[in-house]
Amino acid sequence: MEARAMTFAPIVPWPYLAAAVLLVLAFGTWLVLSGKQPKQQVRSTITRTAAVVLLLLAALRPGWAGAGGTTAAADLDVFILVDTSTSMAAEDYHGSETRLAGAKQDVASIAKELAGARFCLITFNNQATVRMPLSRDTTALQTAMATLQPQAPRFAAGSSITSAGRLLKDRLAAAQMQQPGRPALVFYAGDGENTSATPPERLPVDAAGINGGAVLGYGTAQGGRMKDVDGVSRLDEGALRNIAEQLNLPYAHRSGDEGTGELLTKAEPGALAGTTEDGPGRAELYWLMAFGAFLLLLHEPMRHAAALRSLRPGRTQ
Repeated sequence: MEARAMTFAPIVPWPYLAAAVLLVLAFGTWLVLSGKQPKQQVRSTITRTAAVVLLLLAALRPGWAGAGGTTAAADLDVFILVDTSTSMAAEDYHGSETRLAGAKQDVASIAKELAGARFCLITFNNQATVRMPLSRDTTALQTAMATLQPQAPRFAAGSSITSAGRLLKDRLAAAQMQQPGRPALVFYAGDGENTSATPPERLPVDAAGINGGAVLGYGTAQGGRMKDVDGVSRLDEGALRNIAEQLNLPYAHRSGDEGTGELLTKAEPGALAGTTEDGPGRAELYWLMAFGAFLLLLHEPMRHAAALRSLRPGRTQ
């Protein structure tokens, strides 16, 4: 019988969990050895400390690799960068829709096609913001995308098309620390128009850490007008192709007449293609530790109930 290796998929970076375990053990040991507690409370302290340690160990999500199961269709991390600068309000997508409307439609399609993945949403204009950290909650992603609006002209102070680079770098690194080896896809949606006074910096991202994705361009070379703004905004495909080259991703111009199926075929390497057939999976073991913590603490409610009963005033005769 072939031995199966135990793997871990912590819900937060494991160094934080290790530090928490050490702190809990140190504090519990100090309480027990300090002599400041009555003897009848020492056992309770030991039990509570053990329960907290078990819950922290459960957060490491240990499991047996190779257990039979259904392989996720998209067991990967997807980082979505969306340009929300004023120019994304230009109405030259699919006729007279805004460019941002096109980005919203594509993100919704990508989330549907990659169901099961974790999604992170980063927006950028003259500054970059994490709108949603990595999560499998596609409803939260849809809500975050639905509330996006192009930056109001009065707040525009010049935007850089690479302003989200440092945030992307940090989020990719954090995801790899949390779950080493988990594939990452990056989708960049924008119009390539750089209105910052300085040329765009090179993205500080190692393309070797990106397993797929695409740079998506919105707008037209002829340009489109924006409501409440004088002038015309034009798509800069050269700038977008440069970003695609830096990330080692394909570039695709989005006009609203094409779906995302072919796009994802090009964006997602064959090695990441999902399957709905039974195959090598992972048997989760975190529930064993969580159940152990439950058993250790099971007596606590009963103990408190007994203490409350003892506080009732005696009956008067």
